[in-house]
Amino acid sequence: MEECCSTKPKKEHQHHEGHDHDHPHETGDQSVFSMFLPAIISFGLLLIGIALDHFIKADWFTGWIRPVWYFIAYIPVGVPVLKEAFESIKNGDVFSEFFLMGIATVGAFAIGEYPEGVAVMLFYSVGEVFQAMAVTRAKSNIRSLLDQRPDEVTVLKNGKPQIIKSEKVNIGDVIQLKSGEKLGLDGELLSETASFNTSALTGESKPDTKTKGETVLAGMINLNTVSEIKVTAAYKDSKLSKILELVQNATAQKAPTELFIRKFAKIYTPIVVFLAIGITFLPYLFVEEYDFRAWLYRALVFLVISCPCALVISIPLGYFGGIGAGSRNGILFKGSNFLDVLANIQHVVMDKTGTLTEGVFKVQEVHFDDEFNRDEILKFVNALESKSSHPVATAIYQYAGKVDHSILLENVEEIAGHGLKAAINGKKLLVGNFKLMDKFDIKYDVQPENGVNTLIAVAYDKKFVGYLKIADSIKADAQLTINTLKSLGVKTTMLSGDKSSVVKHVADTLGIQNAYGDLLPEDKVNKVKEIKAKNQTVAFVGDGVNDAPVVALSDVGIAMGGLGSDATIETADVVIQDDMPVKIPMAINIGKQTRKIVWQNIMLAFTIKAAVLILGAGGLATMWEAVFADVGVALLAILNAVRIQRMKF
Repeated sequence: MEECCSTKPKKEHQHHEGHDHDHPHETGDQSVFSMFLPAIISFGLLLIGIALDHFIKADWFTGWIRPVWYFIAYIPVGVPVLKEAFESIKNGDVFSEFFLMGIATVGAFAIGEYPEGVAVMLFYSVGEVFQAMAVTRAKSNIRSLLDQRPDEVTVLKNGKPQIIKSEKVNIGDVIQLKSGEKLGLDGELLSETASFNTSALTGESKPDTKTKGETVLAGMINLNTVSEIKVTAAYKDSKLSKILELVQNATAQKAPTELFIRKFAKIYTPIVVFLAIGITFLPYLFVEEYDFRAWLYRALVFLVISCPCALVISIPLGYFGGIGAGSRNGILFKGSNFLDVLANIQHVVMDKTGTLTEGVFKVQEVHFDDEFNRDEILKFVNALESKSSHPVATAIYQYAGKVDHSILLENVEEIAGHGLKAAINGKKLLVGNFKLMDKFDIKYDVQPENGVNTLIAVAYDKKFVGYLKIADSIKADAQLTINTLKSLGVKTTMLSGDKSSVVKHVADTLGIQNAYGDLLPEDKVNKVKEIKAKNQTVAFVGDGVNDAPVVALSDVGIAMGGLGSDATIETADVVIQDDMPVKIPMAINIGKQTRKIVWQNIMLAFTIKAAVLILGAGGLATMWEAVFADVGVALLAILNAVRIQRMKF
């Protein structure tokens, strides 16, 4: 994140992309008092100096003693900034805000305006501390995720518990997780059942009960008895690690407004410096009674006013606040640019299963022809579906029971948009939709287009066996999602590979304007292309894996169920962690509010600075007005930017 300057020397400069400031105190290494200490010392000395100048009028406070006193008052707040200016120049960034404040305050000393020189740097430094505190607050929602991974875990070695570092645990090791402990790595539950608090990952504190064989993730907290988990992913590859990496890199993707301000500051600052030089010397050619000291003072005032800190800090802070607000609500933005895109979204295209419906299918009925052994075919189907991650596979597993691994499957193949095929005992087994039956010329006497349930067709040895009737349910907040999107003026379309009658039923129930079923992945791409051809900004919401081509084509890809797969986190632009579709309009609203705040700050800074710059050039503004135009405006902009962190969406 690009931040304005600090009153403390930086530990490190990064100049590969603009001017990036790393505040030591942002990491919590300093107390608030120590952050303000240099300013407190300077303020105390400045007050004593002003009192000696105007109230006490001590005889000894004259000659060389007066400038030395003010110079000592200047050191605590001035030296760190002058050092920053020197470092910036050394790294090729001559016209930084440090340089502006440095020459303005040193110039004030040069013309004998000692109190004003100290005061300008003092208020500037206080402003920087407040800015650093605001940035720290903006980052706190995100940094709190870093505390979700325990450093150590208890591993069972030969049946005996051993405490070792999380990063040293191997795949296949068994972790013993006591009640109240936090899981350090992703794994598979070996215990029969266990309840977990998943708020670290989803923002939802509601307990999630897992059964034997189900996946449990790093960051989950065990709520009941001692559980055993077999590790399935290395520490660095856990879902939580990927989420953390995503959030920590979020600010690398800059919004266009942010990039513009960065480029603008690089051009604006040198122009201001040359204008200040012009204000100092050009009047000599046009004014009869030219007073160098008076015009230099005006130029110094001009420099203080023109410092771009209000823009340089408040705009990235606004975007970072938006990312933080999203993170607090279980929405992960991969960059501030996606906040801008979401603010302009005109059309949301949604997948059905797992987005608007629970994606938790249940087998309602099984209709197999009597000539087949029902139990045997179910075992075959269960074994084949175990090769798929589709929700249908889970439904069949829950209905049929444990997979019989003695069944030898050969030539297993997943046919996109159709289903699965394999060979068992030299005979072909087909499990999928009725398009799969058509593809392999399997004759059937069912009308699959009728009804609102999903039918899973089964064929074995080139004969139609029958079908499983599977039902899904609409998510509780799906209706609110569609209503909210409509209130935001956003059009909605639902695309699904499920049969059209099921899709139409869900669309009619929710009031979705356009819905299309029986779609292959390439059909979804074509539908999105049609929408984009109408010059509409499109967000696609899906699982981020099967729909990767559509996600890539859309202006912003939103993944539902970010805990479902690594590919989701890697391919989507925005990840909704808790599967709640109502977070879609929430993400759009966060984008709109962020953009609103950013543009409020831009207008505030430009309007006030322009007015005071004109007054300063005309000699009608002093250093005190300059301080308000710089530090005052920066603080107002920061206070406005942090508002987004307090908003409820």
